[in-house]
Amino acid sequence: MTFSIIARCPDTGRLGLGIATFSIGVGGRCEGVLAGVGICKTQAFTNRGNDPLAIELLRQGFGPAEVLRQLATNDPDHAYRQIGILDRDGNGVAHTGSGTRPWSGHKVGEGYVAFGNVLAGPQVIEAIARGFMADQQAPLELRLLAALEGGRDAGGQVGAHGRLPERSAAIRVVADPDYPEADVRVDLHDEAVAELRRVLEEFKRYETFYRERGLDPSTAITQDEFVARLEGRT
Repeated sequence: MTFSIIARCPDTGRLGLGIATFSIGVGGRCEGVLAGVGICKTQAFTNRGNDPLAIELLRQGFGPAEVLRQLATNDPDHAYRQIGILDRDGNGVAHTGSGTRPWSGHKVGEGYVAFGNVLAGPQVIEAIARGFMADQQAPLELRLLAALEGGRDAGGQVGAHGRLPERSAAIRVVADPDYPEADVRVDLHDEAVAELRRVLEEFKRYETFYRERGLDPSTAITQDEFVARLEGRT
């Protein structure tokens, strides 16, 4: 009961993941994103070992299709997994196992993979892709957010008793191997995608301040001063 998108920005080479689900705390389960290497996200009946293993294989130079083949060989329950893999050049593959709950499926596009399970139907995946492609000049994190909003608005997740709300959501974008450029998440909320937009927009207001104070501490203003400027008090 999850929908996700993994993607690469063709202009900057940044890599990113967006995810929304009825489950809680999903942002803490996004280990498979590494700058300059690639992305792997396993969902449905999750195998937490898949994503770090895939990243290591991508780092060694294996292509996404071979990485997926090795994950299948390594996992007796591969049929229960849903997996998206993208390399640093934006080449992607996906697997939706026969044991995942319907409706489940994926779409591999140019520089992205959209996938999900326990969804209202294939229109959710198509809407995720449309949302991502709508503004190709926007920063990657905003494109990922638009993709999640598209999936939500197209019906999102549906369980045995109807619509399931997105209770957690996350966006993670990397460009530097040492730390993510954007790592925002909502662990438990009745409207997690809407709350994720609020968190991301607030993060974007502070983004330059946080980056520059680390690069040049000697000239950095205080956070109080920065907030005062944001609020027009100076």
